[in-house]
Amino acid sequence: MVPRRGRLLGFSSFARSLARVQSGRMLRHQRRPSPVSKSHPKTLYTSSGKTVVDHSLSKTSKHSESSHQEDEGFVQVDFAFFDPKPKDFNGVKILLQTFLDNEEWDLTSFVDLVLGQTRVGTIVKVEEDEDDSPFSILSAINLGYHKEHKCIKELKEYILRVCHELDIKDNLKVLLGEQAQNMGLLVSQRVVNLPLQLLPPLYDALFDEILWATEDEPTEELRESYRFKYYILVSRIYKLQNKKSKAQEACSESTIFIKPEDEIFHKLSLWSFTFSLCTQQLAPHELRNYELMGLVMLVKEDSIPTFREELKSLVEES
Repeated sequence: MVPRRGRLLGFSSFARSLARVQSGRMLRHQRRPSPVSKSHPKTLYTSSGKTVVDHSLSKTSKHSESSHQEDEGFVQVDFAFFDPKPKDFNGVKILLQTFLDNEEWDLTSFVDLVLGQTRVGTIVKVEEDEDDSPFSILSAINLGYHKEHKCIKELKEYILRVCHELDIKDNLKVLLGEQAQNMGLLVSQRVVNLPLQLLPPLYDALFDEILWATEDEPTEELRESYRFKYYILVSRIYKLQNKKSKAQEACSESTIFIKPEDEIFHKLSLWSFTFSLCTQQLAPHELRNYELMGLVMLVKEDSIPTFREELKSLVEES
């Protein structure tokens, strides 16, 4: 079980530097999201009612007077929130390719399931981009309502298989079995360098849509399927390995959360456990003593208002 701590580990000075290293190594010569100012982003709306966040980023020209060569290739981008659509299949499948590590499962059907929920869920893209590739997918799937789908059966089996803590596993069997109707699988995948300022409106949109779905879906069965009591999350963290001395331990964080919001979910979770991954990503030098591991967390629905407030505070202070 991952020990819960009061402060948010990933935004220590050490973890901030790692985040900068990771972002700087990705897509260096391609158009990508740039660092944004800490001021509140400008909010617009599309015709479908989804939010558009304009970060008013300044474009860095090759002829800029700046001597920082790594700034080359940064351009101004406007991110827009869109309802999931079938045309997003290929891009979303790429984002979810390692959702269950290297497990062979019915990912195609899972992507169809996520994109089939047009009332709940958000895809983030660059507005008016010819490429039209998604940068993020955020949604919630009821594990009971969709229990007959092969992909959901395989997903449940995988989560149970990687759990080696007996007390948690007993509870997990009940939650994924007879209580699955109360369980929402929180699906959150994105590029690593998506601006943090997008996170609060992105999660606000999801949880607001879930609430609206309990009132606006056409059938009682569908409305009930969004009355979640719990959310289960499958994510990843870096854990410090082979600590050689107290000095090393003191200057390094024992856990690095790749997604900053996972730190908040973890603090609010009823339980969590980690598991080894078969697939290891190429990590920067600063993470040479860390191992990439899977993380599963269970969060009660009534903790979500606290999560939303703490996420806003975290982003404002970062």
